Amino acid sequence: MAIINEPFRREQEKKVDVIPVRLNEEEREELNVAKKILNQSKDSTALKQLSSIGAKVLHDGLTGNIIKSIFANKRKNWRTGINEFD
Repeated sequence: MAIINEPFRREQEKKVDVIPVRLNEEEREELNVAKKILNQSKDSTALKQLSSIGAKVLHDGLTGNIIKSIFANKRKNWRTGINEFD
């Protein structure tokens, strides 16, 4: 009786989420500057790190309150017709 070895198979395939991103010249330059600050040469890793940093900033209580204040001011200025700021 011959023993047949089955090839190794993962129990469940890992799903990978790929997000294609197009950058204009200005965005590319911003990314290049950020890569230097982060000491990261790879675009994808730099984008992941920037995303993580941005998420922490947006979810931070202090930063969140600042952002809420800015949007409240914009809304109030729009209602009262103040167009001093863009």
